Amino acid sequence: MLYHRAYKYRIYPNREQERLIHRTFGCSRFVFNHFLTQWNEKYAATGKGLTYNSCATVLPILKKQFEWLREVDSIALQSAVRHVSDAFERFRSKQNHAPRYKSRKHPVQSYTTRCTNGNIEVNGNRLKLPKLGVIRFSNSRPVEGRILSATVRRNPAGKYFVSIVCEVEMKPLSEVSGDIGIDLGLKTYAVCTDGRSIENPGVYRKHERRLAWWQRRMTRRKRGGTNWHKAKRKVARIHEKIACRRGDFLHKVTTMLIRENQTISIETLRVTNMLKNPKLAKSISDAAWSEFTRLLTYKSEWYGRTLKFAPAFASTSQVCHVCGENHPVVKDLAVRQWACPSCHTIHDRDENAAYNIKQAAISK
Repeated sequence: MLYHRAYKYRIYPNREQERLIHRTFGCSRFVFNHFLTQWNEKYAATGKGLTYNSCATVLPILKKQFEWLREVDSIALQSAVRHVSDAFERFRSKQNHAPRYKSRKHPVQSYTTRCTNGNIEVNGNRLKLPKLGVIRFSNSRPVEGRILSATVRRNPAGKYFVSIVCEVEMKPLSEVSGDIGIDLGLKTYAVCTDGRSIENPGVYRKHERRLAWWQRRMTRRKRGGTNWHKAKRKVARIHEKIACRRGDFLHKVTTMLIRENQTISIETLRVTNMLKNPKLAKSISDAAWSEFTRLLTYKSEWYGRTLKFAPAFASTSQVCHVCGENHPVVKDLAVRQWACPSCHTIHDRDENAAYNIKQAAISK
């Protein structure tokens, strides 16, 4: 089947290309905010918003009114109009809040352009982008399929990246006999029914003291000054390192599970509610269980695997997976091992939960 797949690379623009990228950021932000204002005014007056076509027909007039809009990629400006329309569509369907204005002070800036007539091409370690021309980038893996669009982004650390979206033919992996249940945790990240335990890397905890040190330095410096910006970039780079190491761990674990198992059963976790616990919120955020589930979901769809979910409120830790006896004492998180009073089986808390998750997901 055909799927949309994104390839992210770091790009190294020269000074002229960097200035043009910044101008495109500003012009796209201006167009977005302009049509967002018109959309809000029309909605306040009539109770109905605008449409993408009505905004797109006004864009050429806007470019005649502001000559500097012609200096950047025209498709990027059209994409900004499309983003306004999509944001209101999601708002009407109650997927998110009402769209907000974009700020030039936001640490992440981006714009999107579409591939038309071969204006986006990859040749070795050179990438051709509209208006920017040929730009050097880190070609860490080959681009596959038909190129659809490219998003240029500057992250808070001041680095530039491009995400190329392609239409790719994904072939399912050959079938295997593996069938496991997974219990996610904090001390041990995942315990599987095949006896495997995956340790939690605790990425944020390893960088927490250094991050706090630089955050204090940034707070003590005059906001907006040169030294303040230096400390801000340092904080952003530490956050970037944490995110990259966490993402690398999650991708490696999920890919390994997908390759070795045909059916994977996991628990439906309500992470938003769990984050309300002040004692565990930081560790739960560091574990990134929602991202783990998201990666497993699309990878299982790509490679022909089956992902099953156990009910959110299924009793997995307290019930003996051998005889089904309920043991309420296991509610205490300090109890890591316990013996079933009925069948006298000695259980490891997490391993028993993994078996129960597997049974609950299959019988769902």
